Amino acid sequence: MNAFKSLFIQLIKLVVFWMLLFDFQRIMFSIHNWDKCNGVSFGDWLLTFFYSIRLDLATAGFLSVLPLVFLMLYFIHPIKGLKRFFIGVLLFEALIVIFIHSGEINAYPEWNHKLTSRVFTHLSNPDEVFRTADYGMTIGFIIFSILEIAFAWRISRWLFKKMEIRQDLKMLVRIPVSVLLLGIFSFLYLLLARGGWQQIPININSSFFSNKTVVNDLATNSTYYFGKSYLLYNRSEIDDLMPDINLNEAKRIVDKLYNYPREHDVKVLENERPNVVFIVLEGWASEAIGSLGETKGATPHFDALAEEGLLFTNIYATGGTSEIGNSSIFSGNPAIPEISISLQPEKSRKLNSINQDMQEWGYSSHYVFSGDLKYGNIGGYFLDHGFLDVKDESDFPKGLKRGKLNFYDEDLYDFLIERMNGTKEPFLHCAFTGSTHSPYDYPKNGKQKFKGIEADYMNSVVYADAALKSFMDKCKKQKWYKNTLFVFIADHGHATPSSQSPSFNKYNRIPLLFYGEPLKAEYKGVRIEKLGSQSDVAATLINQMNGDVSRYPWSKDLLNPNSPEFACHTITRGYGWVTPLGGMTYQMEMKSYLENTFPENVEKEEVKKGQAFLTQIYADYKAL
Repeated sequence: MNAFKSLFIQLIKLVVFWMLLFDFQRIMFSIHNWDKCNGVSFGDWLLTFFYSIRLDLATAGFLSVLPLVFLMLYFIHPIKGLKRFFIGVLLFEALIVIFIHSGEINAYPEWNHKLTSRVFTHLSNPDEVFRTADYGMTIGFIIFSILEIAFAWRISRWLFKKMEIRQDLKMLVRIPVSVLLLGIFSFLYLLLARGGWQQIPININSSFFSNKTVVNDLATNSTYYFGKSYLLYNRSEIDDLMPDINLNEAKRIVDKLYNYPREHDVKVLENERPNVVFIVLEGWASEAIGSLGETKGATPHFDALAEEGLLFTNIYATGGTSEIGNSSIFSGNPAIPEISISLQPEKSRKLNSINQDMQEWGYSSHYVFSGDLKYGNIGGYFLDHGFLDVKDESDFPKGLKRGKLNFYDEDLYDFLIERMNGTKEPFLHCAFTGSTHSPYDYPKNGKQKFKGIEADYMNSVVYADAALKSFMDKCKKQKWYKNTLFVFIADHGHATPSSQSPSFNKYNRIPLLFYGEPLKAEYKGVRIEKLGSQSDVAATLINQMNGDVSRYPWSKDLLNPNSPEFACHTITRGYGWVTPLGGMTYQMEMKSYLENTFPENVEKEEVKKGQAFLTQIYADYKAL
């Protein structure tokens, strides 16, 4: 009995080790992301340690299975070598847990959500990870890793330094007994990992208790969350996460949504064949733009352009990453949760792109980014779709100062103007900015305007807005300017002082502005309130140029008075659906709404439309 008692104590200590490490990580997260906890009461902060217990125990149960094997070997033959193996395995697992959490701590201020499958997209280009992280983030990762490693080492020494299992059984008895105990305790640990006997296993929503995102994120075990994301990332199908709606019914609902008169006489251009310049604005959120959101003072120059252009005020990004934004803009293709279609050339090549229509009309097409276009296969996507040339950082003039991630917006714009001056008209030129992307290492001249939450991002927007003004001032002096339509649109949303969570619709609203001399006078200074998304830009522009919009079946013409108003976008492991009646976001793994503002009398119908839309776009994706 003494042997069993001492063994049982070690098994309890194993779980205690993980629970203490997880709570220490929670404290580290709180310290580093204190500004994100603005408005969080001390009571709510303490409650995170209570509501975290179930997921922490589940994660501890899973992580304890492998060390258990060596503990049982030590039970059979208690020698120092086996004890060292036990400690080594335990600390190796702890090292993985620590690296996950240290990465999350440093990514959270930028991503505003826990570490997910998104990291695997970045890890396919490891150099991009270090370039998007400023030096403070890299140093922070190292510091927090060291602190957590030291803590894990210290508590392992405290708990297991005197790891003695008293033996009152003979070796021949200990072996079958240990095999039996290994099976029993493995089962108990895995039962702990499942969360208990209940029919539905434990899930991340077991730690959610607040309407404050950061509180729920703090309470949710980082390793568990990351592990679930990894399983999703490795799935070739996401059918089991899709809405529970019959495919025929989904098709019927979607066909009805798109069954509207396509012909209309709203023409906003003086001629059908202007030059077109797309400026894809990295992470420009509507909430950060004075003419569109709550935060004022960052974008006076964009706001001035909006007063002379055609501004679409109710547009949503389809996804949360740049490669998804670009493919949605140029191919009119909505996003699907957990899928970046540009990373699947065998499918993305089957989509049409607006440059392909324009090339038939005699346009040349060009794309430039001030960083590295291998991220998300953005460069490959545009080359696959027939852009005449696709330039990135490797093509910029030598000797220019630059940030860690890319060249500054001002130099991107100068490079763009130089290229446009050397291009025969008509042309399609596209530029993707970068100074508003972490690590926000734009030229900092003088005092920063914004302080507090998202100050680094907001100050980068101030710089980017000034660079945009300089660009437009220079464009107005060029011979091609009078026949050039500028299309300004963001690739995705971003956290702002008034909108922090990417799981809410507001976060994903972005600017869309048509500007330039080709606009008819009666449309200059007009605001279009129609609700739509990035994927609607293709049909809107192509129709104005008298092209064939049927090549973009998922894209709606935002200038067509008959077109319906809705937008579908993705969130982490979920999606959002927005109409003039309200909006919702749905987390597919948790099977719960994170936001739902639809009135009760229309909620069921509107939710079903969103389910049908996502089901049908996924069916089309699989058929590509």
